[in-house]
Amino acid sequence: MTAPLRLVVLGDSIAYGTGAARVEDGLGPRLAQVLRSEGIDTELTVLAVPGAVSRDLAAQVRRAASLRADLAVVVVGANDLARFLPVDQATAALGAAVADLRAAGTDVVVVPAPDMSSVPFVPPAFRPAVQAACRLMQQRQAVVAEAHGAVVAPVAAEVAASFTAEPGLFSADRFHPSSAGYARIAAALAPTVLAAVRDRRERRAA
Repeated sequence: MTAPLRLVVLGDSIAYGTGAARVEDGLGPRLAQVLRSEGIDTELTVLAVPGAVSRDLAAQVRRAASLRADLAVVVVGANDLARFLPVDQATAALGAAVADLRAAGTDVVVVPAPDMSSVPFVPPAFRPAVQAACRLMQQRQAVVAEAHGAVVAPVAAEVAASFTAEPGLFSADRFHPSSAGYARIAAALAPTVLAAVRDRRERRAA
């Protein structure tokens, strides 16, 4: 009998599920449901903390160590951008977190920072500058994450386009995703997460 997949979700309020109407509508539960629908028995632990920045990943990684996770999904960067923290500082912290997870035998999927120019209360005149800052963070996160052995989910542009076109994907605070927004993000992430799980199982079976 195959042991359940131990899935952990690390990061910020998006990883935590802030804005969802129900706990089961958050990102982690939705991803776990996708895996279960594919016949993959999954044990989910959400270690994400609302408001977390990249340097806060270290504490979450320490909490994950005792779980002996098979796969970690890391969603971070929005708060680094919102607080104007240096990109080098943020990406170094992400790289260290990925390295520690990989050293513990955990596969990692990194979800780069969202394109915050789609947030409704960002003034139109500022959106190009916000988008440029987000793209720089996303690019640097991808380089660091891949260098330390993570898979980077290529979903930022697709998710941003969806949220720009459909304001209902935002929750009432007009910043975090709604339940529908989390459904859209999870759908975009599902192929990358499934591929990571299948690759891990193939490597274990070899």
